[in-house]
Amino acid sequence: MTDTARPATRTAAVRPGPLAEFWRYFSENRGAVIGLVVFVFLVAIALAAPLVAPFGPGEQFRDKLLSPPAWVAGADPRFLLGTDPIGRDILSRLIYGARFSLFIGVVVVTLSLVGGIVLGLVAGYFRGWVDTLVMRVMDVVLAFPSLLLALVLVAILGPGLLNAMIAIAIVLQPHYVRLTRAAVMAERGRDYVTAARVAGAGPIRLMFVTILPNCMAPLIVQAALSFSNAILDAAALGFLGMGAQPPTPEWGTMLAEAREFILRAWWVVTFPGLAILITVLAINLMGDGLRDALDPKLKRS
Repeated sequence: MTDTARPATRTAAVRPGPLAEFWRYFSENRGAVIGLVVFVFLVAIALAAPLVAPFGPGEQFRDKLLSPPAWVAGADPRFLLGTDPIGRDILSRLIYGARFSLFIGVVVVTLSLVGGIVLGLVAGYFRGWVDTLVMRVMDVVLAFPSLLLALVLVAILGPGLLNAMIAIAIVLQPHYVRLTRAAVMAERGRDYVTAARVAGAGPIRLMFVTILPNCMAPLIVQAALSFSNAILDAAALGFLGMGAQPPTPEWGTMLAEAREFILRAWWVVTFPGLAILITVLAINLMGDGLRDALDPKLKRS
């Protein structure tokens, strides 16, 4: 009687993919998930503004100046959130204003991220006088209060949405430069970089192909947080009359146009302020979740 060897069956643990692992850590933060849902909702509303908004952003109803919200006695039910001092529907202007605020965030983050990565890579890789020059310039920028420096830059360039975005991007750039430089300095001495250098990779390839992909996690988190800062700074510049100009339905500009009616019509300042608050809070919550999911030091086993 011969014994037949039964092959041992082993159940190999399936390693989750990068996206599944990212979502597992991200979804552990409930606030981050709520922030993501709100942010996606805002993006959808902004993209579908012509279909969702009940009226055009500049459409005026002269017989309904400062009409209260629909739930207040004597209000016109057509205007859910009321009208502004010249009879424009506040809800419609808020919906169209989401386009401007999100567009500002995307443009500012893109400009500051690209510029910060390039300068940070150059400073961290070459070191020496290049590093000293770049970082001292960044220190000078950081020495000024961000809003004050943005105001000075807009005053030089001229009031307007485009100039405001350029000024905010310059103000936010030092954060990306510092993060990129620190990450590059930590990575440039590792074995895989040395191996790529020995294999004949030039400085450009080493910086942008070999080192940069391993430095992106903190930059992504900083980009999410800077997105909210860009919206806040743009709203502040718009409120001070140096950003988007009337009749652009930008939330800060809406606040500036309505500030003299705070006591007479609370809704003209409350709803634009709430829109800024909810958007910035959602993006900050989402940024916390990105930090938890991308930073290996914060990952729990």
